[in-house]
Amino acid sequence: MTIFFTMLSLGLILGFAGGGGSGFVLALLISVFNIPIHTALGTSTTSMVFTVLSGTASHMREGNMVVKTGLIIGAFGAFGSYTGTLVTGLLPENLLIWISASLLFLSSFLIWVRTRIVKQETSDQKVKFFWITAPAIGLITGFLSGCFGIGSTPLIQLGLLIFLNMTLQQAAATSMLILIPVSLFGAIGFYQAGFIDWFLLVQIVAGTMTGSYIGAKFTKRASVLILRTAMILLPVFGGLLLLW
Repeated sequence: MTIFFTMLSLGLILGFAGGGGSGFVLALLISVFNIPIHTALGTSTTSMVFTVLSGTASHMREGNMVVKTGLIIGAFGAFGSYTGTLVTGLLPENLLIWISASLLFLSSFLIWVRTRIVKQETSDQKVKFFWITAPAIGLITGFLSGCFGIGSTPLIQLGLLIFLNMTLQQAAATSMLILIPVSLFGAIGFYQAGFIDWFLLVQIVAGTMTGSYIGAKFTKRASVLILRTAMILLPVFGGLLLLW
């Protein structure tokens, strides 16, 4: 029950800030519950499938999401994620932990920088840029998600904010839609590698799905300052847990 209530609390935050929280779940499993890293990678990524499904449904009802963009980026992200799972089994545990933590810190810093900068583009520039950046965002963040198990939510949100000029609310919601195919194909790869603990998965999913659905209802209602703070601090805490 300890795992369930921990994941329920985490799910509330994830649904609000956007994302499946694979990196934070990974950090909790390794540092608090002493789960081996490769098993934690596979189980946390698989749990993200259910978490983002719940959060996506709630965000769609709230009207926060840019659906077409999410589907296109997600399709490329699925390919990148599956490819990443083929690489992660070749990497030593210490290297996986350090790289995952570093990516979480970096993404938090970049989101902080981006949300302090106002950037304007014309409609034509956005259309031309979209078909270059959308596949790149999907492939890169998908690969990082599959290889290092961080879910890449902050990096996806960063791409949506910088290159596609979404609002914070849109980025938080659309990142969840993108993570559905990313996490699904990552889960397939980890299943083939034998890195999933099914009993642990049930406990995680029961908590995060419930919390994510409820948390997503507060995204539109919260101030930009609160949402921005949550998006920035969540990966920082995950990175600190990993290193601890």
